[in-house]
Amino acid sequence: MLSEILTYFQTNSPQYGGYLITHLLISGKALFFAALIGLPLGFLSYRIKPLAELFQTMSQLLRIIPSLAVLFLLIPLIGVGELPALIALTFLAIPSILINTALGFHEVSKITKEVASGLGMNHRQLFCKIEIPLALPFILNGLKLALVEILASATLATYIGAGGLGTLIFTGLGLYRMDLLLIGGGSVTLLSLLCIALFDLMIRKVKKNYV
Repeated sequence: MLSEILTYFQTNSPQYGGYLITHLLISGKALFFAALIGLPLGFLSYRIKPLAELFQTMSQLLRIIPSLAVLFLLIPLIGVGELPALIALTFLAIPSILINTALGFHEVSKITKEVASGLGMNHRQLFCKIEIPLALPFILNGLKLALVEILASATLATYIGAGGLGTLIFTGLGLYRMDLLLIGGGSVTLLSLLCIALFDLMIRKVKKNYV
């Protein structure tokens, strides 16, 4: 098995590089758009209580719907390729970001905010210098969870022609090639572990500086 894996990398390293780059690009784009939507909604759910229940319910519904089902539902509307995969992955990632963002701002101590206000900070300064830094570890944790979900689910994008490491996995399944399954699945696992380690490092540094 090891020799087959080594042979694959010796003869198909450019192809593997292409799959890896495609996987990373679609995952990065999905995380960006999910953050663009999830961060403001998370903050709004913290600020406006009636919206909190609505957003929480919507987040739970998004988590229930399988990303593969979303992919197939989008095919009749916008066809196949990267776009439907990107939309499905974005919706998959929003709940983790939204929930952890709201949680982060809720965890900021009222006493801390009162002390800061007493020292003369206005609302803008309070938000930028107190609330955001203290909520940041939770926000980063939400981004970490979202990215891990995206990396794992992006393998399904192969079903609709978006490419990525899932190509190796499904090719391995179709050809009964255990080496391709291990390469594809192992690469996704390693990427997820690397992202977890990087985000955990950032969270520790933020806590050390602000918390």
